[in-house]
Amino acid sequence: MFSKIIAQEKINKVADLIDKADKAVIVTHVSPDGDAIGSSLGLYHYLQDSGMEATVIVPNEFPYFLKWMKGAKDVLIHEKYPDFAAQLIADADMIFCLDFNVLSRIKAVGDLVKESKAKKVLIDHHPDPADFCDVTISHPEISSTSELIFRLICRMGDFEQMSKDSAESIYTGMMTDTGAFTYNSNSPEIYYIIGQLLLKGIDKDYIYSKVYHSYTADRYRMMGHTLSERMKIYENYGAALIWLNKDDQIKYHSQKGDTEGFANLPLSISGITFSVFLRQDTEKDMIKISLRSQGTFPCNTFAAQCFNGGGHLNASGGEFYGSLAEAIELFENTLDEYAELLITNKNNLDKR
Repeated sequence: MFSKIIAQEKINKVADLIDKADKAVIVTHVSPDGDAIGSSLGLYHYLQDSGMEATVIVPNEFPYFLKWMKGAKDVLIHEKYPDFAAQLIADADMIFCLDFNVLSRIKAVGDLVKESKAKKVLIDHHPDPADFCDVTISHPEISSTSELIFRLICRMGDFEQMSKDSAESIYTGMMTDTGAFTYNSNSPEIYYIIGQLLLKGIDKDYIYSKVYHSYTADRYRMMGHTLSERMKIYENYGAALIWLNKDDQIKYHSQKGDTEGFANLPLSISGITFSVFLRQDTEKDMIKISLRSQGTFPCNTFAAQCFNGGGHLNASGGEFYGSLAEAIELFENTLDEYAELLITNKNNLDKR
C-alpha cells in the first residue's frame, strides 16, 4: 500500500466533480515532456473509460518519441488549431490542469482556461501553486504528476477500472520524470506503484525502448558535438556548462525533444554535481535553460535568481532573453556567488 498523501476531502471533491461533468479538457504546460503527456493521457483514458468526453490540449508540439502512446494522436495542439481548442475549452464542464503551477506555463491557453466557467482541478508536483482552481492537489515531494494521477484514481476506488493504456501512460510519465528512476526516485512507494502498474499488463522494457531507443542518428551526432565543442568544466565547483546555438541545431536537423536529457550528461563525469544546459531557441529570441544537480545543491534557487525560473531541488528550468554570450556570462557570475554551497555539496558527495 501507499500513504494517503492527498487529503480525503480533495479526493471526494474531484470524484463529485467528475460525476457531475460530461465534457472535460486536460491541459498541460508548454513544450510538454514525458510527465506532462503521460499524466494527461493517463487521466484521459480513465475519464474516457468512465463515460466522459475528454480531450487533451497542449500549447505546442511534443516530442516524437512520446507519440507511440495510445491516445497521443488525439492530443490537440493549440498552436495548430487555436479556434477548435478555444471552443473545446469554452464548452467544457471541467478542466484538469496537469504538471504546471501557474497559468503562464501554458501560454495562450492560460487565458482560455482563466476565462472558462468550468470547474478546475490542478494536479501538480511543482512548488508554489497559484490559486486559480477549485481544487488544488499540489505535492512537490512527489517525483511526478503521473504518480499523483495514479494515486488519485486509486483513492477514488477505481484501480480495478484502470486500463492498460492508462497504466502505460502513467508509467511513461513516472519513468521520464525520474530519468528512468535514476533521480528523485528513492521512495519505496514508487516501486510499489510500479508493481501495481505491472499488474495491468504493461511492458516496462518495451516502454523504455520506445522512449529511449527511438532517437535519430542526427540527435547523437549533435550530442557528440555538444560534449566535444560546447562544454566547459568548472572543476573547483564541481560544475559544468553545455550549450547549443541555433546553427548547431540546424546543422543536426534538431527536432522537438532531441535535446531531452542533455542537461544530465555532464553529471556522468566524475566530480560534477551541478550541470546547466543553455539552448538558443530556434524560433524565438531567447535562451532555454535546464539545470540539474546531485545531492543538496538547489537548482531551483539558482534558476530563480539567474534565469527567472524554478522547479525542483535537483531539476529546474528557466529562460533568458538576450544573447548566448550574455547568458553564459550571467551563469558564470552567479556561479561564483554559489561557490561555498557548490564546494560543500561536492565534498559531501565525495565522502559517500
